[in-house]
Amino acid sequence: MAPAFPHVFSPVRIGALELRNRIFVPAHTTNYGDDHLPSERHVHYHAEKARGGVGLIIFEAIRVHPTSIGRAQGVIGYDPRCVAPFRRVADAVHAHGASLFGQIVHVGRHAEGYFGRTATWGASPIPWAPGGPIPHEMNEDDMAAVIDGHVDSARHLREAGFDGLEVHFGHGHLLQQFMSPASNVRTDAYGGSEENRLRFPLKVLAAVREAMGQDYPVGIRISAEEFMTPGLSLADMQRIVPVIAAATPIHFVNVSHSAYHASFSLATQMADMHFPRAAFRSLPAGIKAAVPHLPVFAVCRFNRLQLAEDVLASGEADLVGMARAHIADPMLLTKAREGRLDDVRPCIACNQGCIAMVELHQPITCLMNPTAGREAEWGEGTLTPAPVRRRVLVVGGGPAGLEAARVAALRGHDVTLWERAPEVGGQVNVAARIAGRSEFTYARTYFEEQCRTLEVRIECGVEATAERVVAFGADAVVLATGARPKPVAIPGADRVFTVWDALLEPDRIGRTVAVVEADGNWPGVATAEHLADLGRTVTLITGGSAYGGRITIYSMLAVRQRFRDKRIRVMPLRAVRAVEQGTLVLEDVSTGALERLDGIDAIVAAAGGVADDGLANALRGRVADLRMVGDCVAPRTALEAIFEGHAVGRAL
Repeated sequence: MAPAFPHVFSPVRIGALELRNRIFVPAHTTNYGDDHLPSERHVHYHAEKARGGVGLIIFEAIRVHPTSIGRAQGVIGYDPRCVAPFRRVADAVHAHGASLFGQIVHVGRHAEGYFGRTATWGASPIPWAPGGPIPHEMNEDDMAAVIDGHVDSARHLREAGFDGLEVHFGHGHLLQQFMSPASNVRTDAYGGSEENRLRFPLKVLAAVREAMGQDYPVGIRISAEEFMTPGLSLADMQRIVPVIAAATPIHFVNVSHSAYHASFSLATQMADMHFPRAAFRSLPAGIKAAVPHLPVFAVCRFNRLQLAEDVLASGEADLVGMARAHIADPMLLTKAREGRLDDVRPCIACNQGCIAMVELHQPITCLMNPTAGREAEWGEGTLTPAPVRRRVLVVGGGPAGLEAARVAALRGHDVTLWERAPEVGGQVNVAARIAGRSEFTYARTYFEEQCRTLEVRIECGVEATAERVVAFGADAVVLATGARPKPVAIPGADRVFTVWDALLEPDRIGRTVAVVEADGNWPGVATAEHLADLGRTVTLITGGSAYGGRITIYSMLAVRQRFRDKRIRVMPLRAVRAVEQGTLVLEDVSTGALERLDGIDAIVAAAGGVADDGLANALRGRVADLRMVGDCVAPRTALEAIFEGHAVGRAL
């Protein structure tokens, strides 16, 4: 037992099943499905976390009906073909001493029908978002089919060797859509009163319970708070959960929050770094008070084991879910047990490699951990010593360079890193100046500390000229020289500040600021918000129909709320054409009409970057083994930079 985490490493029982500790990996979409079935990628992904020491893994949302598929890689449970591939996942998890539950779900109104070629089903014909599909209002025949799908899926999971399952009553999926007055406006026996709104969900749970028997672990996942009006509140769920538990015996309650709805509610489900850590711990505590006899699970933004220990010690929950923390480091619990907390790769809740990839229908990965999703090729134990020890020079100490140096050193190479600034970090140091983005600091400190532990020679304040690099005589040179902000000129403007100018020297920015967003990503949006936090009056101008177009909706829905709270004005479909006597001249790109925006003291432009590839051009043909990674190839994000740094470190 790790003395620092006595509650974390204590066993716990779920019915007759004993888990080896109180940390679990909650169900989360991976987009690893193959023909809507579990894939070998699933096998390796979950086996890695089991090998890392977690007590319980809950497999991602398993669809119970063709109307619930919703995405190309969505995994189904109603088809008997799923049993064999699910068994491979279960066997792999069990081989490393962890338990495996399944999560069975019909996602309801937000399942686009393209993949199953079906209509979207829901409690009422209310779309989840403007422009979302209008659901077919389910009748009792439809409900019977969904009940059968839950039962068939549950039986298939048990046949595959799963240790238990949870029925999804939360996240704005179908059963919650029936429960919530925000999505159920029916006037029949399944709408209106709370008793009526619970009728169909209780039928589903009762059918699953009957099919599984009394001893097989069956629980529910709920949203304890929808964060919308009308909607379900914690007080409502403290009343409802005991009713559910009294109607049908359950073994646990997995407490989450939010609804899948195009509002702030959805942003809380995958809370990013702008939310405090463990921001929603009061919700499982509230449910635990309502059903003290049941094991209660807590989730969301538990990215440090110390937080989990505190919640468990306080009695607010019986198990703590750490999904993104285990994507960032599947060896989290093993390292903690061995007293190696400094070696734990931290989750920074950036949402760039996980949920943003889900939204793009791409397999998930992790900004901090490029091996996520590539466990078979890049997982624990796959990094073998290089056959020949080489002298490697890395130029540039941003995330790409640090990761390249770290991985090369792990392979046994003699690594030196040059950074021209007084300290490493690159653009991370700029981004971390924004209070709400401060967790990006760990994209520097983790990799830097690991490099120093591996005896990488880090030399700051070194200007790497071509002559100096050639004279160094390295066997391989990795260039990670990054990018610089793209300058923007506006006719009549004395100066247009870059994002770096605004963040590094905010005192030079006037009281009333126009932020011109042309990148569609975090630099423009976060800088606007940061300047508002500093007391500036901010207007964000974008030529697109919306701002932050490259940021995942799971974060942007919270951005919109914060912009509203901070009174940041957004002017879409506008292009800045000139400055005339201190007034911005804007063109409405939809009509071509010109507008004037008075009283602007400063203009900040977020227009992306320019690759700093001059050194690469000067060295081409003069160095035998020359590699480029990150923004010096093309300006992108830290997600690509760290991935490329890792890949080149392995290849050296």
